[in-house]
Amino acid sequence: MTKILLVEDNEMNRDMLSRRLERRGYEVVIAVDGQQGVDLALSNRPDLILMDMSLPVIDGWEATRLLKKSTRTRSIPVVVMTAYQGENAHEMARDAGCAAVFVKPVLPDALEAELRRQIAGEPTQH
Repeated sequence: MTKILLVEDNEMNRDMLSRRLERRGYEVVIAVDGQQGVDLALSNRPDLILMDMSLPVIDGWEATRLLKKSTRTRSIPVVVMTAYQGENAHEMARDAGCAAVFVKPVLPDALEAELRRQIAGEPTQH
C-alpha cells in the first residue's frame, strides 16, 4: 500500500484530505506541524509527502529543505499545498525542492492525478 505523509495543521483540511486519500486506498500518516512532518518522514519513509506551507514550529518551506538535505528522504516527492498566491510561489517551491505546487483551495481530482504521477515517477504536468 502506498504511504502518504500529510503535513497539515488545519484540522478540517487534514480530516477531509486524509479521509479522501484513505478512500482511494492510500495509507495516510499525519503530522500537524513542520517539525513533526520531518520527524515522521525520517521514521516512516513515506512514498510521497503532501505538505502545507503555513505550519507551526517550522514552516513547510523549511521542512521541505530539511527533507531534501537528508539522504534518507531527499528522493521522496513533496507536493505543496499553499494559500500563498504570490507570483513566485512556484519558484519558491522549486527552490525548496518541491515536486509540484497547488494553491488552495485545491481541486481534489487535479491533486489526486498529480499524486499518482509523482508516485509513478512521472514528470509534473504544467
